[in-house]
Amino acid sequence: MLFTAENILLVGSILLFVSIIVGKTGYRFGVPALLLFLVVGMLFGSDGLGLQFHNAKEAQFIGMVALSIILFSGGMDTKYTEIKPILVPGIVLSTAGVLLTALFTGLFIWWLSGMSWTNIQLPLITSLLLASTMSSTDSASVFAILRSQKMNLKHNLRPMLELESGSNDPMAYMLTIVLIQFIQSSGMGVGNILGSFIIQFIVGAVAGYLLGKLAILMLNKLNIDNQSLYPILLLAFVFFTFSITDLLKGNGYLAVYIAGMMVGNNKIMYRKEIYTFMDGLTWLFQIIMFLCLGLLVNPHEMLEVSVVALLIGIFMIVIGRPLSVFLCLLPFGKKITMKSRLFISWVGLRGAVPIIFATYPVVANVPGAHSIFNIVFFITIVSLIVQGTTVSWVARILGLSTPLEKTGNDFGVELPEEIDSDLRDVTVTEEILKKGETLKDMNLPKGTLVMIVKRGDEYLIPNGTLKLHVGDKLLLISEKNKE
Repeated sequence: MLFTAENILLVGSILLFVSIIVGKTGYRFGVPALLLFLVVGMLFGSDGLGLQFHNAKEAQFIGMVALSIILFSGGMDTKYTEIKPILVPGIVLSTAGVLLTALFTGLFIWWLSGMSWTNIQLPLITSLLLASTMSSTDSASVFAILRSQKMNLKHNLRPMLELESGSNDPMAYMLTIVLIQFIQSSGMGVGNILGSFIIQFIVGAVAGYLLGKLAILMLNKLNIDNQSLYPILLLAFVFFTFSITDLLKGNGYLAVYIAGMMVGNNKIMYRKEIYTFMDGLTWLFQIIMFLCLGLLVNPHEMLEVSVVALLIGIFMIVIGRPLSVFLCLLPFGKKITMKSRLFISWVGLRGAVPIIFATYPVVANVPGAHSIFNIVFFITIVSLIVQGTTVSWVARILGLSTPLEKTGNDFGVELPEEIDSDLRDVTVTEEILKKGETLKDMNLPKGTLVMIVKRGDEYLIPNGTLKLHVGDKLLLISEKNKE
């Protein structure tokens, strides 16, 4: 079946519907949604129901758009206060860690391809290119699993892994692009390679910071009558940030991530509406990206490299990633516990990003590119099955998991940032009723008021004489604690 103007909406709607239903089912059982979306794409693809999608360049474009949105949204969710204590080790992992993972894995692939029994023959630079495409990690599905199982992490591990995963894609992207250029130009000087890295990092970081400031100014100063247009304005800004940074020879992925951090850590107008819009858009593009990648692969071709890919995947999980993590965290001594290092090593989860980066050699017609794509796809599936389904179990075994702290309230009510108040809910118990059955008998702290009372499916406007029942939920508003 071919994609045509007549059937693309029908096929697209069915794919989205099936993906959401399958993803919801997998979420309950701790299976990464990414894996399920990929499987849905493969089932509908050329070796399944017959949908034909073989354009790596189109998949690359979809991936570029999706990654821009995902990284910006991830930056918005990264809080300065949380990452400040682990900023240095996080940055080391996202730069040196990626470089070491690519180096160790690349050397292993080169050694492996020299064996007489293997069906791949890759020179050293191509082996390093293959390793570079999958040298970055993906934590989106990891934390979806942790949230679904009501789990949090000790020792600032969560912000460290979020920072690493959000900021290590640019390094893997630069390694991939530089190695492709090296192969196509029959060699580049060390100075040119280092210069390219430095320019991409500096331009990307500076552009992200300055454009992030500009976005905050626009959101707060532009007086738009329709508040629904603010998220769309921000979306246009995301694409502008990526493209203008790329035109300036900087790293667009790094720029959108830093710009997202700037926006997320400053006061902006209509924050709730913007976050809701970006969250929904992020999920939509994740699903579209994963489905396209699932459609792009031919499973029978992937099976041809399965043995080699499995060996490379095992090496990355057991040796390559742990060795890189331990070397990077060596300077931090006892600040990071041994159990924390083991857990960080295990959460070297591969996701959609390596598959997107594996399309770059295909588009550039690098020799052996199709083998690279199939190997990366196979390793991603292995990583998601082996590591993705065991993250919460490993956290419990290492004693690093704690119950997830409750955020927000059960009423779904939020206040604008300008209102300096806190909202929380309280459930009425028999012990509370012993002090009195009405609100005026509760002796609430000074500056605290009850806004709404929820009794079953009924919402009551409170007054001092309202008689409370066991199980009633009270929405309390109070002044923020000023330290």
